[in-house]
Amino acid sequence: MTEIVPELHDIRIYQKVGRLDTRSLNTADQLLLILPARPTAAHFRRIPQGSKLQAVMRKHADGSTPAFTSRLGNKKQTLVVGGKLSPDASTFEQLTFGRKLVAAATTQKPGSLGICAVGFSTEEQALVINNVLAAALAAGFVLPSYKSDKKPSGITSIRLLGLDQALDTSRTEAEAKGNNLARWLTTQPPNMLNATSYTALLRNMAKERGWQFKRYSPKDLEALGAGAFLAVAQGNEDDSAGIIRLSYRPANSSDTVDLGLVGKGIIFDTGGTNLKPFSSMLDMHGDMQGSAVALGTLLAISELGLPLTVDCWLAVTENCIGPSAYKPQDVVTAANGKTIQAVHTDAEGRMVLADTLVLASRDKPALLFDFATLTGTCQSAITKRYSGVFTNDAGLHQRLTDTGTRSGERVWPFPIGKEFLSDLESDTADILQCSPKGRGDHILAASFLAEFVENDTPWVHMDLSAGENEKGLGHVGSKFTGFGVRYTLSIVLDENLLKAND
Repeated sequence: MTEIVPELHDIRIYQKVGRLDTRSLNTADQLLLILPARPTAAHFRRIPQGSKLQAVMRKHADGSTPAFTSRLGNKKQTLVVGGKLSPDASTFEQLTFGRKLVAAATTQKPGSLGICAVGFSTEEQALVINNVLAAALAAGFVLPSYKSDKKPSGITSIRLLGLDQALDTSRTEAEAKGNNLARWLTTQPPNMLNATSYTALLRNMAKERGWQFKRYSPKDLEALGAGAFLAVAQGNEDDSAGIIRLSYRPANSSDTVDLGLVGKGIIFDTGGTNLKPFSSMLDMHGDMQGSAVALGTLLAISELGLPLTVDCWLAVTENCIGPSAYKPQDVVTAANGKTIQAVHTDAEGRMVLADTLVLASRDKPALLFDFATLTGTCQSAITKRYSGVFTNDAGLHQRLTDTGTRSGERVWPFPIGKEFLSDLESDTADILQCSPKGRGDHILAASFLAEFVENDTPWVHMDLSAGENEKGLGHVGSKFTGFGVRYTLSIVLDENLLKAND
């Protein structure tokens, strides 16, 4: 496969300040019309053919989203999809609202999509439109398709109409690029995205974006004593596995690392010697989603040109079954010298992350953040609507939760600590890979990982329980959600945790 990554954002965005008029409407094949929860006749008078739309809405007073649909008698026969939204709605509610409106408007050939919010304050309008724009950019992105017939057409342009003032959409667009990249990679079939093609893609992206690229090969990792990663990789048929380091260094940056991003990149997970059953293996090409989210976050930061130094570490390998695959009860030594006794070969994620966290934390980043589709117990605890977060600084719990509320990618904090390590005591090694009993595995896995974070580095682990949702989540309508890109941008730009930890 010569090119895995498509154009990540080829949808043109236009803005029109001033009252919505007939001329503006003639530029849109579909119009998303966003109204307050209790729209008045005055609101409809600000819209061409508003009285007609008001009459249609009165016939559909069930409170659903969309509230109504109608075609206008203009040149384009514009399809109007109207929805009612309270300005007090949470970010998650606004994003979900946007996804539903966009889905209703794009059931046929999408073409040019207009977005207009009437009856809101200038500040409210900017927020609502940016959230709906996020949904439109997610829906307009065409995910991988290998069908022999013509690929589906997406949204060609987005027009922000009836604006009180011009909007800054740079953050929304950068976030969309990162999220689209994460979803694109996660959706790829395993024969298209393997360790070799993934590494080539990362090398090419680094060259195009001006990032520093370094690959730690199995030979390099052996010299570093990274036996936990190598235990998982040893079942591969070749030496294509490795840990990739991508470094973003803006002009005049310092030698210190502001943000470390670590991603689990298990590009296919058979379960290893503890082979998964058929039904559990179908989506295991998506077990590299953590690495895709870390990469997508790096891309978004780079697109915005943020004045931060960022290292992105991706643990890329398969977890294969074969004569060389690691086995339960194997004892290996991680890069920090700790010995690990394997219990279940399908708990491979924490093995590859252990060594990657050791390497990433040695650079003493102000904040270290890892992403992984790590445990089923996290989904059991909080469903696929939230992702779990864990940290070695319990004082961050509220701020992490607040970031989820603000970003619309909601999280729930769980405890970790030495007290949980009693469940991981081994008679043979320093620590068990996991507990044979399996209870609270999301907490035990995070407590295990904490043992491999060096230098008292402030660290957050995100267990991506919301990374896959059959019906979509928030502003994203696809099965793989790319959860985490939007959240981490909010950590950087809104919560300002990096400066807080200087």
